[in-house]
Amino acid sequence: QVQLVESGGGSVQAGGSLRLSCRVSSPTIMRATMAWFRQAPGKEREGVAVIVKGGVSTYYADSVKGRFTISLDNAANTLFLQMNSLKPDDTAMYYCAADLEPLSPLDQQWYNYWGQGTQVTVS
Repeated sequence: QVQLVESGGGSVQAGGSLRLSCRVSSPTIMRATMAWFRQAPGKEREGVAVIVKGGVSTYYADSVKGRFTISLDNAANTLFLQMNSLKPDDTAMYYCAADLEPLSPLDQQWYNYWGQGTQVTVS
């Protein structure tokens, strides 16, 4: 059973930074595809950033390119999302997700493993 546990959310002013963490129970899944999604109230869950095969490839939503960075610490079994220059539109619940080989990396339907989420509020 793969378990994902997020942390690091909070409240920050516009222009500030946060770093989200996701502790992963399976080293195997960490070497596959790991992603961050977010869901704002009344909106669909959207893909934010994806890292494939330990960093061979990364993908970002257009809305966060140049501001967010996804990374892995394999020794600590942890996925990170560094978020800089935060905007009020970044306010959402952020979820860590994983799967072996999602067909569309930024599409939530291809992910079977999810964390419980961590709230990010930008004012």
